[in-house]
Amino acid sequence: MKLIRAAKYLSVTVFALVVAVGCATAPKEQAAPAPAPAPMAKGPSQATTQALGAAKAAIAKMDALDWKWRDTAKIMKKAEAAAAKGDNAKAQKLAKKAQLQAEGAVNQYYLEKAKWMMEKASRASGLTAQQKATRSEAKAAIDNAEGKKAYDLLSQLTSELAAANMSYTVVRGDSLWAIAGRSDTYNNPYEWPLIYKANSSKIRDADLIFPGQVFDIERNPSAAQVDAAIHHAKTRGSWSLGKVEQSDRAYLGSLRVR
Repeated sequence: MKLIRAAKYLSVTVFALVVAVGCATAPKEQAAPAPAPAPMAKGPSQATTQALGAAKAAIAKMDALDWKWRDTAKIMKKAEAAAAKGDNAKAQKLAKKAQLQAEGAVNQYYLEKAKWMMEKASRASGLTAQQKATRSEAKAAIDNAEGKKAYDLLSQLTSELAAANMSYTVVRGDSLWAIAGRSDTYNNPYEWPLIYKANSSKIRDADLIFPGQVFDIERNPSAAQVDAAIHHAKTRGSWSLGKVEQSDRAYLGSLRVR
């Protein structure tokens, strides 16, 4: 009887030991894995699309003037490539750079045009107070590198000056030299070839004009025209009545070719 009890006791002990060992060696509960990072979205964001659009619009204006500047097109291609890959920060930075370059090119185009127009306007005489104010404002815009503003101001001014041509009726004792030297014409007698050129159909010999003739006088010739006229006046040679100098013919011919 005691042997049976001992056997039972031993079986219970072994079972308990096995259970205890099993509990001690059971695997611990594993933590849930961290979620994988979301993949980078492909394609441009709305802000990138807007930046690309602004750059393209600026480049279109530059191209329309045929005044390409630096490597703007290459920068724009890089911006579009970055946008396609979803790198919006890089795309926006490059697009802004391309836009600024294109806008700078357009401004430079108008600035160069304005400088040329200002040279012509600065030689004009007989301006009204308003025209003088416009010329001064345009000069300030050029000094501040505001090309489009200067160009618009000077376009208006030069149009007004071009329409302000005058006519002159020859009186006894007049000569082209004397007419060009008047303060209400060119205020420089060496510019007489300008009158000769504008009225070549009325003047056979530049040394001989007649009372009653009516001449058209362009009040605001270009700098190139003025330079050519003065050069001819100083190199033409002596005056001679009744003879058409070959140098006069050459002067008129060279102007017509231009």
